[in-house]
Amino acid sequence: MSGLLTVEGGTPLTGEITVRGAKNFVSKAMVASLLGEGPSELANVPVIRDVDVVADLLRLHGVTVDHDRDGGVLHLDPTDVESAHVADIDAYAGSSRIPILFCGPLLHRLGEAFIPDLGGCRIGDRPIDYHLDILRSFGAVVDKRAQGIHISAPRGLVGTKIELPYPSVGATEQTLLTAVRSRGLTELRNAAIEPEIEDLIAVLQKMGAIISVDTDRTIRIEGVERLGGYRHTALADRIEAGSWASAALATHGDVFVRGATQPEMMTFLNTFRKVGGAFDVRDDGIRFWHPGGDLHSIVLETDVHPGFMTDWQQPLVVALTQAKGLSIVHETVYENRFGFTDALRGMGATIQIYRECLGGLPCRFGQRNFYHSAVVSGPTPLRAADIEVPDLRGGFSHLIAALAAQGTSRVRGISIINRGYENFMGKLEALDAKVTMVDSAVAPAV
Repeated sequence: MSGLLTVEGGTPLTGEITVRGAKNFVSKAMVASLLGEGPSELANVPVIRDVDVVADLLRLHGVTVDHDRDGGVLHLDPTDVESAHVADIDAYAGSSRIPILFCGPLLHRLGEAFIPDLGGCRIGDRPIDYHLDILRSFGAVVDKRAQGIHISAPRGLVGTKIELPYPSVGATEQTLLTAVRSRGLTELRNAAIEPEIEDLIAVLQKMGAIISVDTDRTIRIEGVERLGGYRHTALADRIEAGSWASAALATHGDVFVRGATQPEMMTFLNTFRKVGGAFDVRDDGIRFWHPGGDLHSIVLETDVHPGFMTDWQQPLVVALTQAKGLSIVHETVYENRFGFTDALRGMGATIQIYRECLGGLPCRFGQRNFYHSAVVSGPTPLRAADIEVPDLRGGFSHLIAALAAQGTSRVRGISIINRGYENFMGKLEALDAKVTMVDSAVAPAV
């Protein structure tokens, strides 16, 4: 999947695909298994690169991992957890940001943890300072070394009070995974409350944790001495479902996303309808289609849950290039998420980006010189182009643009998309997309 993808655009996507468990939850539930003193079973697991990375990291620490890839079931047995060699862990430096979440569980199980240099999509300043400060507040000792970060807990971990400056998903996950076996009570204020966080809390509760969530974004965790395993079915990936919905809209298509669920997507569905898209919620999934006629321009702000998810923004912007009038998009979650629009402008889209907050309220990026607002003027015909995938969500958005454009586009770097979209080539073929993979050894440079 490291070669060149040729995309003959201009054909509506039609047909049915299936989405399985959310990437942003499954990997965290896998890490949570480290906390248990018995085996765990996680169902509805997608076959994606991020799952493979976490599985390999767990194996390095002595966890037995058995992945039924066809059935989508993971069996995880942490009975023989042990310290991994630094060189082995370092081999995963740059491939994922998940290793930072191993800290709390490993401190409880082994008394120490090592974290290599962290990777992930380059979409903004996603520092690990939140994580390290959280671990220190529980009593951990953080030692920054040339190879990475060594963390120890010579006196064990003790519950604490934390107030996040921003409801960060990663910082909330770190707190949960550390607090459940720390001595005493932990209180986390201004916590993230995304559906993936709620599902992680459900997993931890099944393991024996005591966690309550208040309506003011306060989470309280009463530490327990030991936890068991869990059996759980992952919630559906609302990001992937929204991506295929936007693809259907941008290409004038009709796509049934089996496995998609309404509760986690209500905010997206409202926006999809305002733009002019149509959908039908069924027991086994959601059908998305372009009903004909003009799409409508909108004013949109991304936000933490229950707001409009930042990961839905990029694919929807592609559809907004085909909407009549001026659409305004204010990105308040990641400061550098409009870099993907450069390629769209090269394909004929009319998009201008601004430093100013163009939404209803100023945000934390408004005075920091970041281009975090966009004005999209449409409809503009898109034309084929040569594209280099920049990151996971931006890359899928570029693919949507190529599918909507007239002519044949060449897309390089699509292996990045494997991090979060299961069997996306097979799904494209199932939707009658005209795509062809060219081997990297014979593919000309873009």
